[in-house]
Amino acid sequence: MEDSITIVLDNRDLLSGVCGANDGNLRVMEGSLGGRIATRGNEIRLEGVDEAGVRRFKKMMDNLITAVREGDNPSPEYVQALTGSFVPPEPAEPEDAGRPQDAVIQIPHGFNRVFPRSRNQAAYILGMRSCDISFGIGPAGTGKTYLAIAEALRLVLSKKMRKLVLTRPVVEAGESLGFLPGDLAQKINPYLRPLYDAMESLVPYEVIRRLEETRAIEIAPLAYMRGRSLNDCIVILDEAQNTTKEQMKMFLTRIGESARAVITGDTTQIDLPKRVDSGLLHAVSVLSGVEGIHFAFLHTADVVRNPLIKKIIQAYEEANNNASEKRS
Repeated sequence: MEDSITIVLDNRDLLSGVCGANDGNLRVMEGSLGGRIATRGNEIRLEGVDEAGVRRFKKMMDNLITAVREGDNPSPEYVQALTGSFVPPEPAEPEDAGRPQDAVIQIPHGFNRVFPRSRNQAAYILGMRSCDISFGIGPAGTGKTYLAIAEALRLVLSKKMRKLVLTRPVVEAGESLGFLPGDLAQKINPYLRPLYDAMESLVPYEVIRRLEETRAIEIAPLAYMRGRSLNDCIVILDEAQNTTKEQMKMFLTRIGESARAVITGDTTQIDLPKRVDSGLLHAVSVLSGVEGIHFAFLHTADVVRNPLIKKIIQAYEEANNNASEKRS
């Protein structure tokens, strides 16, 4: 049976903030809920949905109203974080569990605020903030590296951390690049290019250059981490699936006082020799019960890079499953 609900707002300014430019926020909710949303005066009415849809709509509206009253200006991206998997269909969690503003990343001098697009992404962001060591594990396009860079820039540019250290194992993906000319920074740059791509999409290039000039950004191959003690900084280890067990242990024991580490990786894209175990997989099995370490697992449903990426990942997963069934 179809239900409906009408929400009356206090004033036109509140209505305008909730609806967004050209009712863009309402259109996002309408697409998610499947019903019809209309405004009349200070009223917003939803109809053509079931009881669960009404509950979801009410929770999203409560969230938007609170955000506007707190001085925020919710965008369609913000509402996107409220829809779908981010807001549970059943009210089984605490009232404040579905507030994406708790996980929003506001970068000083940044282009835009960064919102989580799913519940898992929100948990990943909150994990980076609450734990000194956090892991972001998932397939391509789930935002694990992008969100880590965004949170790191927030900490460094707001002076909460002294510097950002970027590192990555130097493992080639299926082909040899041969000898690379130049100094250390020039040699390692091709491997760390994805991290710089993320930074350049978040803040102006002038900000990145200033951070480099003041040595607030440091790049280093993972092999150069041995013997160091990293204090008052945030360290991002990208492509961690290509670390060995020994490299992962070495890296994790470099974390010093007032420092944080974020480890990202995709366990379906391991480029190590077949007889070498992945340090990321080993860390998950060994450290999963250690207090103070957070593991965020992102899945195909969390892919935000391009809708086509999700289909590609699903196709490869199905092909691998079919191959496994044939072998068995």
